[in-house]
Amino acid sequence: MSVDTTYTVAGMTCGHCVGSVRQEVGQIAGVTAVDVDLATGKVTVTSDGPLDDARVRDAVEEAGYEVKV
Repeated sequence: MSVDTTYTVAGMTCGHCVGSVRQEVGQIAGVTAVDVDLATGKVTVTSDGPLDDARVRDAVEEAGYEVKV
């Protein structure tokens, strides 16, 4: 069963930003897809099961951006 979770990420301004977020979040165990909408700042993460939000937040921060709460 796949699960989609959407986060709002602040600070992304270009295609490089999208790639960085996609790469970092995509490395989390269980993540099967990462869809980033630059215009809205929405990042939808598809995974095999529920994700730990803190792990996603850490990955986004590692890419240099911030998850808005």
